Amino acid sequence: METLLSSTTLQLKPTPLHLQPFNSLFPKETLLSSSVFELKYSRKSKLGVHKGTLSQGPAFKVFASSQAAPASAEVSTSSSIPPSMKAWVYSEYGGVEVLKFDDNVAVPEIKDDQVLIKVAAAALNPIDFKRRLGKFKATDSPLPTVPGYDVAGVVVKVGSQVKGLKGGDEVYGDINEKPLEGPKQFGSLAEYTAVEEKLLALKPKGIDFVQAAALPLAIETAYEGLERAGFSAGKSILVLGGAGGVGSFVIQLAKHVFGASKVAATSSTGKLELLRSLGADLAIDYTKENFEDLPEKFDVVYDAVGQGEKAAKAVKEGGNVVFLTGAVVPPGFRFVVTSNGGTLTKLNAFLESGQVKPVVDPKGPFAFSKVVEAFSYLETNRATGKVVIHPIP
Repeated sequence: METLLSSTTLQLKPTPLHLQPFNSLFPKETLLSSSVFELKYSRKSKLGVHKGTLSQGPAFKVFASSQAAPASAEVSTSSSIPPSMKAWVYSEYGGVEVLKFDDNVAVPEIKDDQVLIKVAAAALNPIDFKRRLGKFKATDSPLPTVPGYDVAGVVVKVGSQVKGLKGGDEVYGDINEKPLEGPKQFGSLAEYTAVEEKLLALKPKGIDFVQAAALPLAIETAYEGLERAGFSAGKSILVLGGAGGVGSFVIQLAKHVFGASKVAATSSTGKLELLRSLGADLAIDYTKENFEDLPEKFDVVYDAVGQGEKAAKAVKEGGNVVFLTGAVVPPGFRFVVTSNGGTLTKLNAFLESGQVKPVVDPKGPFAFSKVVEAFSYLETNRATGKVVIHPIP
């Protein structure tokens, strides 16, 4: 299985097309209003679909610096949580044309171990478009889907078993523990999303919501992949795709957290300086050099782009190759991240100190109305760092 990790005007007008209602996801919810618990029911409604043609987003800078279930005792920190929200939805697998804006999606219920987040920013990952294309439909949650894995926002409601988070906490995380196994039907490209407490961490001090949204899935993939490869102080590493979302973190973590003796990384010509600024000792222009022909070999090769046999040729005897996508070639292994808020909490100190920095693609952030454009850009495979959506209404 493959591993996952324009027009100039916006036109919103109703069409006859309706998505299937999330009927099974709308049980009653308990909200706290003043000092009295009030039972309210989220309405079951078809999701009205709107079509949009999307305009070019403003230039932006690179920053260097649930599934529903019957509610139990839930504590809301706000009496203003609405019954419905704005979200991006698709009801069939396909290209960007299946993405539809909907302003009448029911706010998801939370389970006892979850919190409801008012989304401030979300980020896209390759797995988002591969999921939308139906690459792992056999293990996906039922359609229709609100896409999005990465989230940063504010807790507005907590389940009865939540112990470490409270209303008003600024948090971030990857909302799906297993990215390929039943990811949530309600993702982060919405005003609200429900997430298990264990998948979240407090937002690092000094990091804004845009930067925080750029972190979770990519930095967890980078860190856990390095651990799985047995990477440690004094070892060397080659990062294939060093300017991408995952690769930019592999460089920084290998150098500043794991204590690499040497970090080499590949990118196109225009991104070589970025690699050096992130900590690469050797920046390789893949348009001019064949990294597999270098006389120097590496303890670990971290392949974020699917180089297969070429990647295997660059590793030392007894070394490891981490493959995120493409063919797996010995001595390599396929790696799929498991989301864990504990990993994020562990890395917060490095983020707060500036040793590890989020990298946000300079074409954004993309406005919430420009999600189709953001997906289209991500799918060119030319993004630098992460593609972020902000603000969320």
